[in-house]
Amino acid sequence: MKHKILAAAAAALLTTLAAQAAEFRSSDIHPDGYPTVEAVKFMGERLKQLTNGKHSIRVFNNSALGSEKDTIEQTKIGALAMTRVNIAPMNNICPETQVPTMPFLFRSKDHMRKVLDGPVGEEILAACAPQGFVGLAYYDSGARNLYTAKKPVRALADAKGMKVRVQQSDLWVALLEAMGANATPMPFGEVYTALKTGLVDGAENNYPSYESSRHFEVAKFYSVTEHSMAPEMLLFSKRVWDTLPPDDQKALRQAARESVPYMRKLWDEREEKSLAAVKAGGAEIIQVDKASFQSAMKPVYDRFIKDDKLKAMIKRVQDTR
Repeated sequence: MKHKILAAAAAALLTTLAAQAAEFRSSDIHPDGYPTVEAVKFMGERLKQLTNGKHSIRVFNNSALGSEKDTIEQTKIGALAMTRVNIAPMNNICPETQVPTMPFLFRSKDHMRKVLDGPVGEEILAACAPQGFVGLAYYDSGARNLYTAKKPVRALADAKGMKVRVQQSDLWVALLEAMGANATPMPFGEVYTALKTGLVDGAENNYPSYESSRHFEVAKFYSVTEHSMAPEMLLFSKRVWDTLPPDDQKALRQAARESVPYMRKLWDEREEKSLAAVKAGGAEIIQVDKASFQSAMKPVYDRFIKDDKLKAMIKRVQDTR
């Protein structure tokens, strides 16, 4: 029944878009004020200007339209025009998205941005098209770190046996299992309660998500593993895209592209603010033995980067200076 309703909504949306101006619906799991939410709003304002008021974007945040997995499905069938998701839930849909998700791949924030702004980043966005998505842009997701409720993690051995929430992605499960943890996939919206009740021992995320979700209230040990700098993706429904004239497509691409530096500025400011807030809230920031974590990651690369094309892409990322 749910799929029939979505399909009907998609058909109605496509009919409307083919004929006239549209308010494109876009989803996000984060609250108002979060950099990704504000960046898509900024994109909407630019789109309105570029199309002389013809098109706009309405952001449904705070998981109002479901989890990232749900909104990816809605976007694929055209029931939703756009979604902002972390790249991880796309790993099982588009193999190329596994590359920037790989652990300890990027040397720094600057390295990550240079790669994603270049040819490798463009190739990965384009690779999503056959699966029903037009990749418009990447947003920052910061460095992801491990945080725990009952005891701190200072080295790889400390993570052994811990139940750690991960995104709903096979690669993410493998990454945490390589650390010796018991990976527990779960939607982001359920994590606070799971940490509070002891259903999971920990989770992993960046400073802004750790702060805005209030996870620091129930998991006070924040271990700076920096195990991933997997980016966010801005995805447009190809079914909707194909109904739009070339000028509108061009305007969408331009508005998305212009939202990236705006998002990065907000992100850098937010990281500093969030770090200060969680420290003030009683979180303990722990510098870990990072080499012990890095040394455990070979099985993850061996399992997921088997294809020669993906191996070559990994090397191109590593060679980017």
